[in-house]
Amino acid sequence: MSSALLFSFVVGYFLLLLLVAYRTSRNSNNDSFFIGNRNSNWLLVSFGMIGTSLSGVTFVSVPGTVGDFTGNAYKAFGYFQVVIGYWIGYFIIAFVLLPLYYRLQLTSIYNYLQTRFGNIAYKTGALFFIISRTVGATARLYLVINVLQIFILDEIGLPFGVTATIILLMILLYTFEGGVKTIVYTDTLQTTFMLLGLIVCVIYITQHLDFSFSGLVNTLDGKGYTRLFNTDVQSKGFFLKQIVGGMFITIAMTGLDQEMMQKNISVKNLKDSQKNMLLFSGVMVLVNLLFLLLGGLLYLYVLNNGGVYDHHSLIVNGKNVIGDDIFPTVALHYLPKAIAVIFIIGLISALFPSADGALTALTSSFCIDMLGLKTRTDKDEKQKKRIRMTVHICFAIVFLVWILIFKWINDKSIINIILEFAGYTYGPLLGLFAFGIFTKRRLPETWSITCVCLIAPVICYIVSKNAAQWFGGFQIGIELLLLNGILTFLGLLIVSKKQDLTN
Repeated sequence: MSSALLFSFVVGYFLLLLLVAYRTSRNSNNDSFFIGNRNSNWLLVSFGMIGTSLSGVTFVSVPGTVGDFTGNAYKAFGYFQVVIGYWIGYFIIAFVLLPLYYRLQLTSIYNYLQTRFGNIAYKTGALFFIISRTVGATARLYLVINVLQIFILDEIGLPFGVTATIILLMILLYTFEGGVKTIVYTDTLQTTFMLLGLIVCVIYITQHLDFSFSGLVNTLDGKGYTRLFNTDVQSKGFFLKQIVGGMFITIAMTGLDQEMMQKNISVKNLKDSQKNMLLFSGVMVLVNLLFLLLGGLLYLYVLNNGGVYDHHSLIVNGKNVIGDDIFPTVALHYLPKAIAVIFIIGLISALFPSADGALTALTSSFCIDMLGLKTRTDKDEKQKKRIRMTVHICFAIVFLVWILIFKWINDKSIINIILEFAGYTYGPLLGLFAFGIFTKRRLPETWSITCVCLIAPVICYIVSKNAAQWFGGFQIGIELLLLNGILTFLGLLIVSKKQDLTN
């Protein structure tokens, strides 16, 4: 199938999103953009959040980890250890954080820090979210754009920078007016297409390889692909590290993340929002397991079609396809044309939910948290809308810059970058919220709060890079986030005011 024809499906898909955006953004205002007028259907939010959480990273990178034995912490089915932690973390969000957010009727969850500690803590928390989500979202976006570029658009002759610009303009267009109100519906549509692509690929490859379910499991086990728990205490992939780290990753990257919580607090009431979170968590576990199963199938398919392992590389037709390249290589070069189309639709369906939500949430956070737009009395609704749209465009430009940076870095397993970076940037958020929830101490209205939140990641970086040498081979992995949060908590304890202990 020609690259031009495949790209036409991308354009057609985008036009469908524009139609949905047009229908849902009529009569929208700033409240529609920020929190969907607090009138979102919890079932739609729950289903749409699956696409937002999975993103192109899960769609491409997670299957690639199954047969990647090159030092990746998530060898074989090892990534499922993290997923178990995710599942535990969602329960904590549902019954600890969501009641707090609804009780305070928050538009931005970082307003909690303002209520609890004042403006400096509030601005610091929002700033760390903006940094975290900008880098995380653009890493996910880069992964999918790069796949489209390598496997489709290079043949058309479209440069990577032009491709990235076009994709961002698409996202900007359909989120410009409706924001959250639109995204609730577009994410539902996109999650449907993404899961359809996953299920069709699993069914086709299983049938093509002529496996029964038990035969598939036995074959995967024989190749070493189904190993789940890593019992090596020194390893980054040790199961306790992965489960605990995954739990705190979820608490931080979902529960303390304006993008994810923006959709949850757009639901009518707390009870429905909690139902949304619990249903979402169960489906997430099953979908991640299915992606890992797909990863095993992809490697079996390549090995059955002339692929060979050579010094931790999987070579097929002279090309190393291990990691992020395995799924697109098989789908676009080896499977029937209809499956290739389904893969492309599934891939772009994984691309847009993580990018549109991030762009909207970053715009919301900057407008509300940094500019104080919601409470300003010197601007009317029309002026506020103009400011919000300007900020939205500026973040799209920032996204483009970061995507070009990731292209320059050109790492083959983007999921490792995302989880490691999250450990540094979400740790201070975890420490700030934990200090507010679990202590009654007050923080001074000084920049000492920001200093603590900057120093903790620096210490974590130094410890992480020297851990193996200092601690007899012990490697710090996904638990870096927890260490960062603890250091932030202790730093805040030191600068807090002792006289407020009795308050």
